[in-house]
Amino acid sequence: MRDITYSVPWNVGLITFGTALFAFGIKSIAVPHEFISGGISGLGLLIYYFSGWLSPGQWILFLNLPIFVLGWFFVSRRFFMYSLYGAVMVSFFVEFIPWTLPIHDSWLAALAAGSVYGAGVGITFRSLGSTGGTDIVAVVLNQKYNLRIGSVNFAFNLALFAASMMFMEMDRVLYSLATVYISAQVMEYFIGMFSQRKMVLIISERPEDIAAAVLKDLHRGATYLYGRGAYSGKRKRILMVVVNNMQLKRLEEKVYTIDPCAFTIVENPLNVLGHNFSKRKVY
Repeated sequence: MRDITYSVPWNVGLITFGTALFAFGIKSIAVPHEFISGGISGLGLLIYYFSGWLSPGQWILFLNLPIFVLGWFFVSRRFFMYSLYGAVMVSFFVEFIPWTLPIHDSWLAALAAGSVYGAGVGITFRSLGSTGGTDIVAVVLNQKYNLRIGSVNFAFNLALFAASMMFMEMDRVLYSLATVYISAQVMEYFIGMFSQRKMVLIISERPEDIAAAVLKDLHRGATYLYGRGAYSGKRKRILMVVVNNMQLKRLEEKVYTIDPCAFTIVENPLNVLGHNFSKRKVY
């Protein structure tokens, strides 16, 4: 699985699908209701609404160009190329998607727009790239000045929505804020849904047998932790195992088949990076 997630076709596929969803949320829902999103795409939409010149896709592309010139000197070539592809695809899809969803209620439109482009950004972030824009700026500032990536994006969006109050109706600004909040929640869900794992602590009188079953049948590693019973004072070996959601029931079956008196503690959720689990994105 590790070889697949680092392959070019896998990452290009994720970025293409994610940016298509993101652009669909913008072009088919946000633009007809004059909402803005966060980041560079939101700035492009704001300029488009105010000036009426060019198109949203063109503004998003033009605003990204100087950012990628900056990013060339500070981010890894792999992250740069995947993110450049992502930014170009966002502009392409926003430019050429022809459909408009017939949603008349503004709150429903805000919910739909935030959900759709939140899912799109989340899927894109599962790749080794991004959608470009403020993500590149945030990474550069993180590397140069140790500023948190989330804080940089928050500061940019705060300035963007403060400026939008001068050019947009307050209702539109509030709807847009709602879409950004919804998209952030959906994005976090999509980013975490494939990397959340469960850490299981197993206290048993037969830790060696359980560890052998984990290694052989679940193909997972296990670690011994050493503890002492508070009541008995006896030293015990506690088995720590990290599994995904689907493997948890199989692990429980193995544990209680071997030792019906075992005691298990499940920590949920847990994000895990490393061997046989999720990859770490290199900027």
